[in-house]
Amino acid sequence: METIFKNHLIQFYDNEILINELWLNIEKRYSEKHRHYHTLQHIEHLFFLLEKNKNLVADWETLVISIFYHDAVYNARKSDNEEQSAVFMQQAMSKIIFPKEKIEKSYRQIIATKKHEMTGDNDTDLFTDADLAILGSDWNNYQAYAKNIRKEYLIYPDFMYNMGRKKVLKHFLQMENIYKTPLFQAKLEDMARVNLEKELHQLL
Repeated sequence: METIFKNHLIQFYDNEILINELWLNIEKRYSEKHRHYHTLQHIEHLFFLLEKNKNLVADWETLVISIFYHDAVYNARKSDNEEQSAVFMQQAMSKIIFPKEKIEKSYRQIIATKKHEMTGDNDTDLFTDADLAILGSDWNNYQAYAKNIRKEYLIYPDFMYNMGRKKVLKHFLQMENIYKTPLFQAKLEDMARVNLEKELHQLL
């Protein structure tokens, strides 16, 4: 992922020292000890999933930035991680003179991962759908994901975690569509609902 990130930014700013500094900041954040799911592996999975469907993306340059920065700030005690990640991205991209309109677009895409609701912007909806792709994976992968999320919230006792987790699961299940784009709806919607129901039943 390091090479992908650097090669992407070098198109906009020919300063390898600064770009390396930006990468090290990303690597440091996604390697924090309290992270078990929101790691560089998640970024890698998200990147290659969307790259495989790059033909559906209108602004790939912006989407790549959103992928790398959308979980840059992750603190289980806070409820503004998406906002803080978006600001972190703004500060980083302003250093390399990334186009202002692309920074603003990336900001909106990162904020959209807070609720994963329909935005009407195809790139953003593809991005938030890919961010939730794990929900529609096979049960073994889903269980590993759920366990890693629990590890990230070990600061909370089971009764508190379960209460919050059930709220999240119900939020997704109550959506008319978990996935907003035809691509992800067709492939993952049904399995995601099965997985969410299974986890919810385990928490009851």
